[in-house]
Order: sequence, then structure tokens, then C-alpha cells
Amino acid sequence: MRILGVDPGITGAIALLDHAFVFESVHDMPTMQRGVTTNKQMVNGAELARLVRELRPDCAVVELVNAMPGRGEAAGMGAASAFNFGDCAGCVRGVLGALGIPMHLVVPVVWKKRAGLVKSDKEASRSLAIRLWPQAPLGLKKYQGRAEALLIARYGLKEAPGRVFSDPFEMDADPKQASASDLRPGMLL
Repeated sequence: MRILGVDPGITGAIALLDHAFVFESVHDMPTMQRGVTTNKQMVNGAELARLVRELRPDCAVVELVNAMPGRGEAAGMGAASAFNFGDCAGCVRGVLGALGIPMHLVVPVVWKKRAGLVKSDKEASRSLAIRLWPQAPLGLKKYQGRAEALLIARYGLKEAPGRVFSDPFEMDADPKQASASDLRPGMLL
């Protein structure tokens, strides 16, 4: 089994591990300029689809991200940043869905806890990934997205169910039949 780990977002990445946790590939999230009059970036869906087809994963584990708007005096994402972040995550899910790649979603706190990362420090993620895969190109601080994509793939190999749930839109599928034993922490139907 080959698992694709995805850290969505402009500075995110995709990483591929095989069934024995062996590093196969890691790529920064492909981006393109949002428009002619701006330097802002967006996920390049066509290039992402090309990369995923080339990697041929059996399954993908995608970090389930949420926007973090400010509350009261606390700083958070602005409306435009939150929309752009959601746009990136939606593009990733759309590409995987269109390619027919079975996808599992996991919230950051779940995969980080399973990796032993009690802090949500991205540098701690990079340090752990360097220890696990010294041959992976993670030497620069800006490669935190690559490290997290590798750790998300590792989580998927350890925790993702061995089977993919049936499509709830199929005529004979009944999503209510999935029992609690079929679910793993962080997995969504």
C-alpha cells in the first residue's frame, strides 16, 4: 500500500510513503499566480493532479483544516485569508476526488498526538521527520509543510482503516450501517 500524505495550503506539500514507512517522494504544493494584477498564489489543480497521477497512491490522508478567525481581542485569520485557505483545501480534496483516490481526513491534533508532538510547533514536526527520513529533502526551515505531509502519511499507514467505506450515494449503501468499530480517531465518513 502506498499512502499519500497531504498538508493542504499554499505552503503545504504532498508526500508518499510505502507500506513499510519507506520514503518515496515529497513535493511542495504546486502553486500558480492567482491573477494578472496580483502576486498572490493559489493551488495549481492541474499540476497537483499530474503529480498525484504520477505518484499513483492507493489512498490519501489529508489534514482536515479549519479557518481560525479572531475572537474578540485575539488575533486570527482575516476573512480573505480564511477564504484562500479553504480554497486551497477544497482544491486538494476536489483533485483527489476527481482522480478517484480514496481519501481519509484527520484533524491536526489527532495525527500530532499519535506522532508524539504535544506542541503544535511546526519546527518540532520537521525535526521528527528528519529523524525518521534522513534522506528526505527537509533541510531548510521552509520545508515544514513537507515534514508535516510525511508525518500525515505515516499516521495514515498506522491508523487508516484497511478498507474504504462504501459511497453513501450508491443506491444500496447505507452510511448508518457503519459501526463504531469501523471508525478510527480522526476519520470521517
